Amino acid sequence: SFVIFSKGMSASAHIATKSSTNSFLESEDLNAAVRHVCRDVVALVALLYCSPVLHCIVTSSKEDRSPGPISLINPFHLLKTGDKAFGEFLLDEIKEEKKIQMNKSLPKMSGGWEQEMNGTEVKLTRQVSGEKVTVTFNVNNSIPPNFEEEVEQGQQQKPAEDEPEIVSSPNFVIEVTKQGAKYSLVFDCHFPEDEMSHGDGEEENDIFAIREVSFQPEGDSDWKETSYTLNTDSLDWALYDHMMDFLADRGVDNTFADELVELSTAIEHQEYIKFLEDLQSFVNCK
Repeated sequence: SFVIFSKGMSASAHIATKSSTNSFLESEDLNAAVRHVCRDVVALVALLYCSPVLHCIVTSSKEDRSPGPISLINPFHLLKTGDKAFGEFLLDEIKEEKKIQMNKSLPKMSGGWEQEMNGTEVKLTRQVSGEKVTVTFNVNNSIPPNFEEEVEQGQQQKPAEDEPEIVSSPNFVIEVTKQGAKYSLVFDCHFPEDEMSHGDGEEENDIFAIREVSFQPEGDSDWKETSYTLNTDSLDWALYDHMMDFLADRGVDNTFADELVELSTAIEHQEYIKFLEDLQSFVNCK
């Protein structure tokens, strides 16, 4: 049993207080329900000033096992109740997400691209006139940050069926490798918030943009800081347009970008549902 001591009490007073408290709790005349309340008070002291483990010891070490009201401050009882509600919520959420899942199977990229997946990372590869073109992207953090604001506005102004669709538009890296070249030419690309257009007289805006260009060792996932990196923010428009044409000649154009967004969106949603299922299994795990 736990006893709260006041400052200045002697050792004998401590012992006397503890003894009288134990006698009070073990009194035959004390109603069983009242004894449960007293135990709750003692357990509350242990919970607030000690630790949950000590609280568990206190509540489980009582000699009196007579039936009584369930402890109102038992954290393990509350934990099980909360986990049950959480698991039921996740089950409903999974059902709703599967209802709106547009692609039960992942869409295919046109143009002869071979697809390889490693978790949330996707690698697309194709051969063009002896050259190897590799496009790599990751669906993590691929939902635009302003999407949440759009959803809130849509919920206020539009019915539920007209809510904006979640679209995954990841950054992606293009690596072009030639057999006779010492290094690979690597493009770091992204989808800007607004469609971009470089140069005059273009009939169609570019839906993706080149952010940086560099020469890197073939197959390196991380760019070496020692290699010069060209940032396109201050690049001459004519040079930039030639780079975009260079990519288009190798199959990386607006059509490719549209299909990449469609594929990424399907993968992101698939991974999200899988995460919810794993989370539900974890919450329900004994």
